[in-house]
Amino acid sequence: MSQARTIAFIGLGIMGLPMAVNLAAAGHRVTGYDLSPQSAEKLAANGGRAAATIAEAVDGADTVITMVPDSPDVEAVLLGPDGVFANAAPGALVIDMSTIRPDVSRAVAAEGERQGFRVLDAPVSGGEAGAIEAKLSIMVGGDAEVFAAAEPVFGVLGTTPVHVGPSGAGQTVKAANQLIVAGNIQLVAEALVFLEAHEVDTEAGLKVLNGGLAGSTVLTRKGDAMRARDFEPGFRIALHDKDMKIVTTAAREAGVAIPLGALVAQFVGALKAQGHGGLDHSALLKIVLELSATAD
Repeated sequence: MSQARTIAFIGLGIMGLPMAVNLAAAGHRVTGYDLSPQSAEKLAANGGRAAATIAEAVDGADTVITMVPDSPDVEAVLLGPDGVFANAAPGALVIDMSTIRPDVSRAVAAEGERQGFRVLDAPVSGGEAGAIEAKLSIMVGGDAEVFAAAEPVFGVLGTTPVHVGPSGAGQTVKAANQLIVAGNIQLVAEALVFLEAHEVDTEAGLKVLNGGLAGSTVLTRKGDAMRARDFEPGFRIALHDKDMKIVTTAAREAGVAIPLGALVAQFVGALKAQGHGGLDHSALLKIVLELSATAD
């Protein structure tokens, strides 16, 4: 580590905790805060420090990373009286890696810059496995010079950090990512049920499909679990439902048709309404089974 940073990491959930641990392992001084003190203690057990408040976490930090569930959470964490902007040192680099509405991201960045902070929106893709393995795709919105300053941090967390435009652009690209991922999962689920109905060896079938044009990261990471009906969450249905609302709303505002995406968004919403919000998003398989004559 040529230049260790002092990093405050706010939000230590399924994604945030392994990301913070990777930063600590890379030699950065990482202090974490989460609504669950146990999560912060897990970071402390893996080379970081635990903070009891946001103010404590950001004290002395040159870099602040937030990774929380939704737009209101980001607004509370960054803009609130006990939040980052009220307590961090002006000039600090503030990187929101949550997945939120692009308009909220732009508004938060504008306020942060008004108060003297350097702000980026940098949502990620890759799920829990990508966070653990430090192989996240990171789509970054904000000033190009600020992105350059943040690249050493991004390099610890992922393999594909890309500056995609001004503030909010990262969130717009992430919305497109979630549209593609949901559609991909849905089609993998349909293909799997189709193979099962014809009594094909699904392990072999998915293997050969993944070696051709139909191959995807979804097939690689989710295929075996879907075969086993194992929906232990790597990325929860409830969060993907939130993301699909973001992309369908943004598409409607732009006058863009996303007919397939809108249908999959309904399926994701239906699963959440059925009480399956805590399952992995690969549980879209359950919808296909319910609609099929061959349902389990």
